[in-house]
Amino acid sequence: MFETENIRLTDLETAARKMLATFPEHRIFAFYGGMGAGKTTFIHALCQALGSEDYVTSPSFAIINEYSITAGEVIYHFDFYRIKNLEEAYDLGYEDYFYSGQYCLIEWPEKIEPLLPEHYLEVTIEATSNEERTIRAKPVG
Repeated sequence: MFETENIRLTDLETAARKMLATFPEHRIFAFYGGMGAGKTTFIHALCQALGSEDYVTSPSFAIINEYSITAGEVIYHFDFYRIKNLEEAYDLGYEDYFYSGQYCLIEWPEKIEPLLPEHYLEVTIEATSNEERTIRAKPVG
């Protein structure tokens, strides 16, 4: 279990590094939290911690963004908020991404929960103030 309470937004990259060190074998991250909780902001910090220099934004309309990291590896960033049914995730070819061995950072996983792999990291983000967040992570499966 990983938990950081009331972390300032300016310290998110430090929290991201600690979470990655706590769960070095995990590649699938499912981010839970309400609208505005800071999922995309924390994903940006994770991408930086993983070495990506790409511009990180929410893939709200594209559903998936791809960011480069070292040694030819990539990060897949999903935002399933706008999908209406599981068929849209099937059409996207989610299996190719989820089972690629690459990092998959998933916003709004509750929309596609039956499709999540057996093992993933559940990350919950809660806004405790305008400038602070509580982040919890635990393995599932």
